Amino acid sequence: MAIGGGRDVKDIRKQAGQVLVGGFAGTTLDEAIRARLARGELGGVILFARNVGSLDEVRALTEEVLSAADRSRPPWISVDQEGGRVARLKAPVIKLPPMRVLGEIDDVALTERAARVLGRELRALGFNWDFAPVLDVDTNPANPVIGDRSFSSDANRVAAHGVAFARGLLASGIVPCGKHFPGHGDTDLDSHLALPRLRHDRARLDSVELVPFRAAQNRIPTLMTAHVVFDAIDPDVPATLSRTVIGGLLRDELGYDGLVVSDDLEMKAVSDRFAPDECAVRAIAAGCDTVLVCSKLDMLERAHEGLVREAERSETFRARLASAAAANTTLRRRFPPLGAAKAGPLAPHFGTEEALAVTEEIESRAGTKPH
Repeated sequence: MAIGGGRDVKDIRKQAGQVLVGGFAGTTLDEAIRARLARGELGGVILFARNVGSLDEVRALTEEVLSAADRSRPPWISVDQEGGRVARLKAPVIKLPPMRVLGEIDDVALTERAARVLGRELRALGFNWDFAPVLDVDTNPANPVIGDRSFSSDANRVAAHGVAFARGLLASGIVPCGKHFPGHGDTDLDSHLALPRLRHDRARLDSVELVPFRAAQNRIPTLMTAHVVFDAIDPDVPATLSRTVIGGLLRDELGYDGLVVSDDLEMKAVSDRFAPDECAVRAIAAGCDTVLVCSKLDMLERAHEGLVREAERSETFRARLASAAAANTTLRRRFPPLGAAKAGPLAPHFGTEEALAVTEEIESRAGTKPH
């Protein structure tokens, strides 16, 4: 495909950047990340425990991200803040238990209240995207990566609480993300380390794994994919990179029209099999709108260049990339980071009466303290 000139190339570079969310080390903004944000060649960032200090330091960092970004395109400032063992932010941010505890209490109103409190705190800190709730159904006691992160072994309970958790985050101005489509609950391998394979037939997937994701339609505006092979759908390719799974099952069959984000492309389930540039291209071509590269700046660079090259080569891919970039920009404009000026002082947002009441009710009804 012939590219018309400098403006076209620049547009492609920006579109390729807008579908990428990157991670970095340290509690101040990495200069390479800052430069990408300023050029419009990065859609946002994901923060981990390695980026987190005091509340003031967290907000200073999110302010750096917001200030660096192209003003016409508010950035994603994202985090994995589920509760239990997956909580990058510590006290005085509300300490939620593993989601299994909320599923066992089985009060969807309480689940929604807990998420609403969490969402208010995240928004005050400058975040606009939380990679929660987990929609995986916990049916395998040997699962090394999901377990108590799931609400339940009952698919309908997972669906009900997942939707309630998402509703609470949305009410506070935080975009929720259901994960990991089409289901990571019955695997016995950790996709950070290896490629899991689910051998269930389609009838089983319909009755268990897919139930919470069907409930997500029109209720959870973003979903994260699983680096898992599903024999009944596409026995050859991990779900994240499969057009049959993302474009066929999720988009066409289930009718999901929200934003789809890949799990981290650095995870060995995909990185051991595909180079970063190929991985990013396959994910976008499959139907993902956003690609996560959670720590390695060289992989982020290679992913970006791969997307640019493929868009220059293929008109079909360029149209897919443009659609994905637009989906990101549209949702970020609906949910821009609040920013310190609007949020005001941090202290009033934490340790509120509502936060204490929610924590105490969970502890009382669970018969244990969150862990």
